[in-house]
Amino acid sequence: MRTMPGTRKLGRQGLEVGAIGLGCMGMSQSYGAADEGESIATLHRAIELGVTLFDTAEVYGPFANEDLLGRAFADRREKVTIATKFGFDIEDGKVAGVNSRPDHIRAVAEASLKRLRTDHIDLFYQHRVDPAVPIEDVAGAVADLIAEGKVRWFGLSEAGAANIRRAHAVQPVSALQSEYSLWERNLEPEILPLLRELGIGLVPFSPLGRGFLTGTAKPADEYPDDDFRRNDPRFQGEAFASNMRAAAVVQAIAAERGATAGQVALAWLLARGDDIVPIPGTKRRTNLEQNVAAADVALAPADIARLDEALRPDAVSGDRYGEKMMAMVDR
Repeated sequence: MRTMPGTRKLGRQGLEVGAIGLGCMGMSQSYGAADEGESIATLHRAIELGVTLFDTAEVYGPFANEDLLGRAFADRREKVTIATKFGFDIEDGKVAGVNSRPDHIRAVAEASLKRLRTDHIDLFYQHRVDPAVPIEDVAGAVADLIAEGKVRWFGLSEAGAANIRRAHAVQPVSALQSEYSLWERNLEPEILPLLRELGIGLVPFSPLGRGFLTGTAKPADEYPDDDFRRNDPRFQGEAFASNMRAAAVVQAIAAERGATAGQVALAWLLARGDDIVPIPGTKRRTNLEQNVAAADVALAPADIARLDEALRPDAVSGDRYGEKMMAMVDR
């Protein structure tokens, strides 16, 4: 398989990465048992295929995912762009709430640098907006880290329009990370136009709808207790059946195009603009190779119209998160 073509710019501050990145969370949590050997092989294979953006966070594991990337990239740091995140208090291995106080941001940065075995974080995201800390203070703290050379670019995750604009006025934001896909279109009315006004790139996570858009999803009760999807509202009961019917068009177009359903879903995202870099997550080389090949899939306008109609927002049943996690989304 040849390497993925081209690079894309995120923001106006000089950040350029491959068109498809790699979400690394599932290597350490949320999607079944970890397999360190296969995960490291997948990370190394991603570099061979032209992937440059690798997404992690201190909370993944917690801490284990950053440590995994630090070990995997110790002898090839110059080939990768590492994005990690701050914004939570972690106590006894569990999230105890949001925390974006400037002193905490600095402490997280120092700890992440050690786990990642590097002297700089490429892209440092606020993981979730902290309503107790003005976003200007958050942006200022990251600006200080950038001035010191410990961070290169600033990002936000799941932030709303007002906080994006306010943060960007203090320290230019290079990327917003948020859930966006055929499966989840909440960014389109307000957030996407704002990002383009300000020149901020978009890094969609869960671009494959946690498996729904690949055709591999199962009802919630068929997943093990340590799999996030067991409690995902869209995988429950009648919502699951309805969502499978809505997603069938992705498989139909894939068959027509000689591609996989996941490749069609990623190709749809890539066609939304060259300022979008999805980060499908996987811990297996076979899935990675399929995902990267999506950069070669060209959808016709008629394909895109069929996808947009079949998976319009009112065709998808259930919230994308449970109530507790939805409450942390700044929208």
